[in-house]
Amino acid sequence: MASLQQRGSGDEGFSETLDELDWNFTYGGQGVGNGSLSSFWYNRNQAHLFGVLLAVTGNLIISISLNIQKYSHLKLAHQGSQNPYFRSILWWCGSLLMVIGETGNCVGYGLAPVTLIAPLGCLSVAGSAIMSVTFLRGNLRSSDLLGVTLAFAGTYLLVAFAPNITQDITAKKVRYYFVGWQFLAYVILEILIFCILLYFYKRKDMKHIVILLTLVALLASMTVISVKAVSSMIILSVKGEMQLTYPIFYIMFIIMIASCIFQVKFLNQAMKLYDMTTVVSLNHIFFSTSAIVAGIIFYQEFHGATLLGALMYLFGCFLSFFGVVLVTRNREKKHLQQSYIDIGEIPGKQMLDKIQPESNGQSYGTLPDESNPMKSPGGDKKDI
Repeated sequence: MASLQQRGSGDEGFSETLDELDWNFTYGGQGVGNGSLSSFWYNRNQAHLFGVLLAVTGNLIISISLNIQKYSHLKLAHQGSQNPYFRSILWWCGSLLMVIGETGNCVGYGLAPVTLIAPLGCLSVAGSAIMSVTFLRGNLRSSDLLGVTLAFAGTYLLVAFAPNITQDITAKKVRYYFVGWQFLAYVILEILIFCILLYFYKRKDMKHIVILLTLVALLASMTVISVKAVSSMIILSVKGEMQLTYPIFYIMFIIMIASCIFQVKFLNQAMKLYDMTTVVSLNHIFFSTSAIVAGIIFYQEFHGATLLGALMYLFGCFLSFFGVVLVTRNREKKHLQQSYIDIGEIPGKQMLDKIQPESNGQSYGTLPDESNPMKSPGGDKKDI
């Protein structure tokens, strides 16, 4: 502790940044105060715990908001309302909860390591499975219970064995990380992979789910890096250490907005082409993996981590990923009970026959041709 008290505060520029890095990555020496239940550990990790609490709460709120929005869509469809969904008060309540949940996630990124906050998104998927029973009258399967259990077990391991580092992300530190050779090499590799996948997506018209979600994940890594930087600098500014006057803050803010916009584009494309549950599970795995790699490379969050801690952390990630897959796999799809339109149900129309959709044609169906007794209403010839 004496060495900590002798830390100088007069160094400037590059040497000051290096001193800050060495100071912030200190794990604490051996002694009475280094136990996991000691007041030293609690005081040192209080910000991390608060960030985890905000992220967990935010993800649970997001799961509630998704179910509320889905319920509002189903309610409007059941009522046969022609009003757009954004005129529904219930839908706006879900949107408001979504904003609150995402805000909690953003603040969590500013208080705790990326490698700790990003995998906690599994709670949103697991929570949606449980809450859908209440909001959407869904079925709670045994695989859902097992998946939720594994997700919570993985979350516990993530929180317990995540990198225990304490660093204030200042504008000078973000700038130092931004021009570091590790990040520059990572960005060059990411841009190369992104351009190759974009070429197959645009020119070769390959819209495989892995290609789409990999594009989303590559953009998500930049989003996570910029969100943590922006959130941390805002928090420090609120505390009195003004960081908003540095150009790097606005550079990170632009990267955050641009990457989010393009993420939504590719994610919506995946949602249109593939089943929602498949997209949700794979996107969580891809997003978490890219965020963890980004946190390790940019913020050097595994600096000084032990081999056992890293292995337990990876095992926690595996449990949470596997839990998400169990929750989202083989979801039953609801189909219409009737595959035809009953003309008799239309006011003012006489009941003649039923229109059967033509499965092999582009038209929906054909009216019965009474002038030709050789054909049935579906277009097939009758046997005489």
